[in-house]
Amino acid sequence: MPQRLQAAREKTVGTKQTIKALKRDQVKAVYVAENAERLVIEPILAACREKEVPVVRVDSMKTLGKACGIKVGCASAAIVQE
Repeated sequence: MPQRLQAAREKTVGTKQTIKALKRDQVKAVYVAENAERLVIEPILAACREKEVPVVRVDSMKTLGKACGIKVGCASAAIVQE
């Protein structure tokens, strides 16, 4: 489980919030679930390449959701402030 994401003071959870934070240049690192649909995560990966933000791949949406402290899976999350 991604300890750095769990310990972050401020984070985004979900694709929409993550994209908004990327556009505002607030993101330190992005976490993406390997089993998320390509259509959902491709815009995030493209923005990360453009902004040169590191991407950490997590094995499943369930694991990523758990690391974010939610009871459902999520495709992506980001660290805004550590």
